[in-house]
Amino acid sequence: MMRDPGPTWHWPTFRGTLCGDMTDCERLGLPDHFVNARLDDEMSAAYAALHGASREALAQRTNSSDASLAERIVAGNLLALLGDPRISIGRPDMVEIAGGDAHIGLEPADVAGVLEHFSSLGLDRPWIEKECPRHRVRLRPYRIARFPVTNGEYRIFLLETGHAEIPSSWAYRQFPRERANHPVYTVSAHSADAFAAWLARRTGRGFRLPTEAEWEWAAAGPDGRVFPWGSQFDAELTNTAECGLFATTPVGAFAGGESAFGLSDMAGNVEEYVADDYAPYPGGSFITDHLAKIHGGYRIARGGSFARFRDLARTRRRHGLNPLSPTYAMGFRLAESP
Repeated sequence: MMRDPGPTWHWPTFRGTLCGDMTDCERLGLPDHFVNARLDDEMSAAYAALHGASREALAQRTNSSDASLAERIVAGNLLALLGDPRISIGRPDMVEIAGGDAHIGLEPADVAGVLEHFSSLGLDRPWIEKECPRHRVRLRPYRIARFPVTNGEYRIFLLETGHAEIPSSWAYRQFPRERANHPVYTVSAHSADAFAAWLARRTGRGFRLPTEAEWEWAAAGPDGRVFPWGSQFDAELTNTAECGLFATTPVGAFAGGESAFGLSDMAGNVEEYVADDYAPYPGGSFITDHLAKIHGGYRIARGGSFARFRDLARTRRRHGLNPLSPTYAMGFRLAESP
């Protein structure tokens, strides 16, 4: 009988400086040999404890701050197979956001502080300058989805429309039933737009992608939070590389990481396309960074992901798809004009 080596999961603690010739595993601080994944033992115990629980009990556990992270993930994973009552095709859980003056972006004087705070991650100054200057945007009332769009929702879209783009994260083009309530990712901005247009036609409602300003206001809130939950990063509140899972999780499983408006997964899990292509903010300069050189014009994405570090989890961070790297997990969430 083989002996269990015990809990040896890896928590990434990247301390060096990123450079261009690193592999993706090196960039993420991954070991060069197999170790148990984080939470393996805790999740095994949670599966045994939660097996046979009702869907309603599992849904409550998935969002409960009284449950451990392992329990919340396991409860959500069981719901993926049983059917998640929190997710309804055609009736996504939408949160009302009042209109008014929203302050968006970063003060130029704060760029140096951001670079210093994240100095170990090898950020280029233009990536942060792209957030400048801070400015006022008048927003009309809108609604935004509590969760990003899931694999299960995207499956119905594909079946009803025959849309050609199947997420490349679906191995062998097969629907990942065990991740039905995880956010869909590895889709294009075109497909995100097509999904929103399909659901708008299907329901007669004004579904669309949120604008950049709508997304940031919903994530940062009226007090302009650095992360959706507050000013300090916490790897227990969001699914980024620091959390050490390196895979999507059921939507809403990171209790305590919600924005001021109660929105889940705005810092991690998957990156989210918005409606806007990149353009400088009013009074700002056009930034010709690596994305502009690759694409010319490109769609903005917001929020971090399970395969990216905490700098992308900042509510003000503006980025997009880099097709040269496989570590970009691009998804989306819906907005709605009332």
